[in-house]
Amino acid sequence: MAQAPQDQIAPLLTPEGWELLASLGPYQEEKSFELNSALRKAGHSPELVSAVLTQSRLRTRAAAKFGEFARSMLFTQAGLEQATRLNVAARHAQRFAEAGIRHVADLGCGLAADSLALASMDINVTAVEMDETTAACATVNLIPFPNATVVHADATAVPLDGIDGVWLDPARRVTSTSGTKRIWDPEAFSPPLSFVENLAASGLAVGVKMGPGMPHDSVPANCEAQWVSVAGDVTEVALWFNAVRRPGVRRAALVLGAQGAAELTSGEDFGAGPAAPVGPVEGYLYEPDGAVIRAGLVADIALQLGGHLVDEHIAYVCAPGLVDTPFARAYKVLEVMPYNVKALKAWVKENGIGVLDIKKRGTAVTPEELRKQLLPGGKSAAGKKAGTKTATLVLTRIGEDRVAIVVEPAQGTARE
Repeated sequence: MAQAPQDQIAPLLTPEGWELLASLGPYQEEKSFELNSALRKAGHSPELVSAVLTQSRLRTRAAAKFGEFARSMLFTQAGLEQATRLNVAARHAQRFAEAGIRHVADLGCGLAADSLALASMDINVTAVEMDETTAACATVNLIPFPNATVVHADATAVPLDGIDGVWLDPARRVTSTSGTKRIWDPEAFSPPLSFVENLAASGLAVGVKMGPGMPHDSVPANCEAQWVSVAGDVTEVALWFNAVRRPGVRRAALVLGAQGAAELTSGEDFGAGPAAPVGPVEGYLYEPDGAVIRAGLVADIALQLGGHLVDEHIAYVCAPGLVDTPFARAYKVLEVMPYNVKALKAWVKENGIGVLDIKKRGTAVTPEELRKQLLPGGKSAAGKKAGTKTATLVLTRIGEDRVAIVVEPAQGTARE
């Protein structure tokens, strides 16, 4: 039987547990059995050894979100899954700092990623967490910051006297014996979106992290919605109210990548804004970043590129030239063919294609299944053999027609 989260954390909150955890290096799965045996032979209890190895594994995984900070933090599996990446949390905190907010309540603080970022900017933080084990982890994670306090309580019941800003990261999953399950209804979140709106109605500076798939019609009318992507992965949409909402910005796409940060904004409401022309597949095909798509800014980027949509309902853009942009990945168009499995199979054979990358949008085709049909043995990039050619296919719809576009990644683009 799997141990409950509190059973994995409690043994670490002792001098012996903390010292043993600190003595371990990065977690290595292939050496875990050997290490487990060695620690038990050294006299440590099975419960402590299990807790230490679990935490070591979580810390190693958490490095992708927290960098070096992960080495001195405590995590739970569920908490790490929902935790904000530290570079994104820093941008949340910057909003409050620039608005002159001095005391923020982090309601539903989880493992305290956002509280950590806020406290590091000399903002007083009251971090509230209802789950006892998670609150214990948050307390440990905030030890370096005397201006941060953790409160074990229901986020909806904590007095907000003396607080001028609120940050929320509502729980969007429910946990059961079979694992965790995502919740899609904002009113089923904990706390619900209506609670957030009531806080904003009181005049407080309010920010809330929501899932990136939030429908536009669920976004409140009186806020700024900012979708954020990190290295091409859309991680959240943050809703900003009152003092932390930027004047003239209704929706935005913030792209964080190897080249730094870039943002595309619009003051227009969803469904409004400029319209991009529709034209043929030619020149360079641009695949907009997911944050740009979620924010409804595909037409904006098309115009910025001097290009056009290939279909008014599909998020692919074509432009005659190669433009360096952080908001889209560029591909040079080599050939356009009608989508026909038999013809594509012949094309693969004639061109000696052994590795096939398939992208798609606006079509029900499953890339993995199509790859099996087109390639002998269904080889992909992972199964590349010497002497085979690599190709990239983009499957999409133009009006009523399904097409297959042969492309090659453009060199020298920001999202390369």
